[in-house]
Amino acid sequence: MNLRTSDVVPISEARARLTELAQDVVEGGAEKVLTKNGASYVALVDAKKLDYYHALEEEHANLMLLTEAETGLRQILARQRLTAADLDALLAG
Repeated sequence: MNLRTSDVVPISEARARLTELAQDVVEGGAEKVLTKNGASYVALVDAKKLDYYHALEEEHANLMLLTEAETGLRQILARQRLTAADLDALLAG
């Protein structure tokens, strides 16, 4: 994301310009970074983009779970891990 200097706004200024900034985000496709004491604090993004970011985050989490499951299955097949049945037998034994 390329930010212009006009996309970085002190939070104290944003209070007075919130409607204008929100319109710029929705209509102009810009994202705004609000600063507090000179440091990045929060961002204004289009709600549709936020939904998209959340969907990407969920997809990433699903891919990570799938990768972990695949790794576990490979380790079981290579006898690097015990199956649940083998673990039960070992604990009972």
